[in-house]
Amino acid sequence: MDEAWQFGPVQVQALPYVSGQRGEPQVHASLARWLQRAPEEPLPIERDVHGRPRLVAPYTGFDAGWSHSGERLLLAVGRDVVLGVDLERLRPRPRVLELARRFFAPAEADWLQSLRPELHEGEFVRLWCAKEAVLKAHGRGLAFGLHRLEFHAGEPGAPLRLQDCDPALGAAGDWQLHEWIPEPGYHAALAWHPRD
Repeated sequence: MDEAWQFGPVQVQALPYVSGQRGEPQVHASLARWLQRAPEEPLPIERDVHGRPRLVAPYTGFDAGWSHSGERLLLAVGRDVVLGVDLERLRPRPRVLELARRFFAPAEADWLQSLRPELHEGEFVRLWCAKEAVLKAHGRGLAFGLHRLEFHAGEPGAPLRLQDCDPALGAAGDWQLHEWIPEPGYHAALAWHPRD
């Protein structure tokens, strides 16, 4: 799968993922190449108090993140942005409406409920990926709360737009979101905003 994409100021690379292993060692060689470091050198990464990886000097103008699902991994690197990426393998999810009611903003759960049943799983995954991408960029991940940001989609398949969010996430309008299918059977979302 080793494909690469450019979305605005962010580059994303798809890599194979070895199930059961941590993602960081699996992105080491690709991240070292992007940072123009020798592959045997340790990566200039520290984890913050919430566990989010951060690049340190002399790479503080860069941000990196990765996500894995199934047998695939996405690595994203950008300059002068804060970014988050999420990847989900598509599989049956029979309880999506129940999960949306429990974890999503009420308007999102209502929107999902209003769709034809055959659209529930796909649109749920799109919302989930978008939310996770933003929350990973923020640094707290799911612990921050999926209900604390609300996306608007309109029609099924239409681009998602962050409509409202907790002030800790910044202004909703500052966030950029890109969704795509990196390969059949997977859905991905990349979120970023300019670095302060």
